Amino acid sequence: MSIVRRKMIMGTPRAPRFLRVFRRNAEAAHSRGNRVKLFTSGADFFPAMLGAFAEARHHIHAEFYIVRDDATGAAFAEALLAAAARGVEVSLIYDYIGCFDTPSAYFRRLEQGGVRCLAFNPPPFKGGIAWFDKRDHRKMAVVDGETAFTGGVNVGDEYSGFGFPHERWRDVGIRIDGPAVIDLSRLFRGFWLAEKGSSSPAWHQERLPVAAVGDADVMVISDGPYHARSFIRNAFRIAMAGAGESIRIMNPYFVPGPRVVRSLLRAVRRGVRVQIILPAKNDVPIVRLVSRSYYTPLLREGIELFERQGPVLHAKVMLIDDAWGVVGSANLDQRSFHRNYEVNTIVASHEFGSQVAEMFAEDLAGSRRVVLEEHEQRGWHVRLLERLCGSVSWFL
Repeated sequence: MSIVRRKMIMGTPRAPRFLRVFRRNAEAAHSRGNRVKLFTSGADFFPAMLGAFAEARHHIHAEFYIVRDDATGAAFAEALLAAAARGVEVSLIYDYIGCFDTPSAYFRRLEQGGVRCLAFNPPPFKGGIAWFDKRDHRKMAVVDGETAFTGGVNVGDEYSGFGFPHERWRDVGIRIDGPAVIDLSRLFRGFWLAEKGSSSPAWHQERLPVAAVGDADVMVISDGPYHARSFIRNAFRIAMAGAGESIRIMNPYFVPGPRVVRSLLRAVRRGVRVQIILPAKNDVPIVRLVSRSYYTPLLREGIELFERQGPVLHAKVMLIDDAWGVVGSANLDQRSFHRNYEVNTIVASHEFGSQVAEMFAEDLAGSRRVVLEEHEQRGWHVRLLERLCGSVSWFL
């Protein structure tokens, strides 16, 4: 098939063939008629989410990998408690390991105030030591089954932008209004039921379906360690295969493995411009070493790599042809592909794509391009460390 014809089939955000491929190979839940808003920082994301909590009438479902007991965590707790006090049913899922530093008193206070709390995988870890390695890495909140917030943002000062300048992280989130919210709500409820073994009678009293409020197609892709294959990885690869003009990626933990690398190389060989922004500094230094071991084969094929300067990059975003935007909790690494519970949203909308493209351009301006000749001049000791760290890349 020619490149031109491929663009005609795959380059439009409403290509039926592309949607069918996603649903078949990534178990994606698809809906139309959504409105999606991009938040380019946690400082914008949190006021919007907490404001929606204040207007909740029926229920709030919140699920976050990390919930800290800091200023942002306190504002989050107060918003949930205020909602519960006025009769809103509030449920919170948090990851036990992700919240290891959060005092148990924080969650006891929530429960005493009427918030139902569920810790994912507290000790003793079911399934033995292997289960210790599993994480609930999702970040999302659903309000009244009509509005949802999701992305890469955890509940903490470094994510919200309220910390000291050197502690602020670069992150991204979205707000969804419309039918796709039901898919996120079902995901939350299914997980709660599987872990808790019981649900709420009020969950069966809601009105369905949610009316269309916009023109965005949204696909919700969830994944977990119980799947024989990685739906998250499949979705990334399908999106890359569908690109006709450009692929833009921003991700903090880049340990993609050979299949994703092959997808990127195939794209650039058929004339697609591929740009990837990675962090110049990483909160997990070993990940940066392993990431840099991928640079040479990508740079040699013409893929453009950039390292973002300034605050730690935590945003997980991909943009295809300025029309398909992927935002979620999943990193481009083996942990997200195989051992975490994750959720990504794929938004097909030129308006949303334009928002993401503008954000990407701003981040690109604050990034330093990686040049092959300079990268190849790194010392032998760095190469040795990369090789040694690469042997444990499966666990990162």
